[in-house]
Amino acid sequence: MKTTKSILYFVLCTFVLFMTSCEPKKLKEEDVLLSNAQVEDIIKDGQLYNINEFLAKFMDPGKGNFASDSTHYRKRANDSKYPDIWLFSIDTLPTNGPGIYIRGRVTTDDYAGNYYKSIVIQQTKDWKTGVAFDPDRQQTLRISLDMGSAGGLYQLGQEILIRCNGLAIGRYANQPQLAIPVYNDKTTASHADEKVGWEPGRIPSAVFRNAVTLIGAPDPSALVYYEPNDLADLYTVIEEAPEVTNTGMQRVRIQDGMLIRLKNVWFNGQYNDRGDLLDCVAGDPDPGDGKSHSEINVFAPTTGNIGFPQSRVITDNSGKVLLCSSSEYAKYAHYYLPGASADPTKAVVGCKDYKGTVSGILGFYMDNAGDFPQSSTDKGDNTKGYKLKWAITPRGIPGYGISDIELKNAEGQPWIPVEYDPSL
Repeated sequence: MKTTKSILYFVLCTFVLFMTSCEPKKLKEEDVLLSNAQVEDIIKDGQLYNINEFLAKFMDPGKGNFASDSTHYRKRANDSKYPDIWLFSIDTLPTNGPGIYIRGRVTTDDYAGNYYKSIVIQQTKDWKTGVAFDPDRQQTLRISLDMGSAGGLYQLGQEILIRCNGLAIGRYANQPQLAIPVYNDKTTASHADEKVGWEPGRIPSAVFRNAVTLIGAPDPSALVYYEPNDLADLYTVIEEAPEVTNTGMQRVRIQDGMLIRLKNVWFNGQYNDRGDLLDCVAGDPDPGDGKSHSEINVFAPTTGNIGFPQSRVITDNSGKVLLCSSSEYAKYAHYYLPGASADPTKAVVGCKDYKGTVSGILGFYMDNAGDFPQSSTDKGDNTKGYKLKWAITPRGIPGYGISDIELKNAEGQPWIPVEYDPSL
């Protein structure tokens, strides 16, 4: 009996020691998060470019290297009056050879639905010198990405290193973006004959994940916002109506994608209708008639499935205006504008009562060269619409993604989003 107990004790002790030795070690930060030293090791096979250097070296200011006489860009990319300006372009990047790297921090979030299959990255310091850029000189780049819920992997504030070999850099509606070449034959689209051709398209998920390395943990506090004193101040940094030259469009491309925060602004209850600012009205944002209803006093009523971003006007004490852009597919699309009402007599009367900050991504979306002033198709009204091409795109509202619209009334009560209710 004593011998049996001794054997049992021996076996149990051995088992306990075995279990203890098999416990996984506790992970340290350096075990799971890439350090700057490791980044330096990765890029030894090539070069790390500042984003603006990358654009200057690899994105041709003309029509790029992909279009030819037999395979064109879409018709809207160019106008005969401005032959040097190409709003759509593609330049392919070499697959082999030295590594081509860029690095930046994610500034977008797709939970609210306003950044569908796309992200924007921000670079705030010079990688060669380590010197920080001024907030109004951020270097930014859009990335077209065929990945649902990209924000789950590439979270707000996550720094990433991208090996760009084998991808393409191009312009979609004059907005530079990392992408791949895609030929679209949009036979069912509105003005389909103007949209057939090559354009920058979404990078497949597996390709992008293979090209990207995460650096450290997500840190939204590391993002830099440009905060102008007012809208008039903003237009001292960007051109309200950019010069219609290739040089003017290149300046716009560098400024596109900036992360900004506007202070002491409010929605004035208007929307942009081809250059005319008109008052929104109360009503059903999607009555089912297949038509566009930009006039309804919510953020983004239906476009009748055309899909263009809906504009709402923000202003401040300087008297200047800037468009606020939202997708009709955003989760908050049918929420009333701050201060708006379902009462037709008070549809937008209360909008001016809610003031505060509006944050988001600054963009200049120009998808039709025929919209330039004095273009070959200009009937004399392009100038007024051209002054309204800049827009800020929020990443969400309170309760839906990033709370980029934070407003209060005179009593200090915060704006609480309210959704259109068809039963009322």
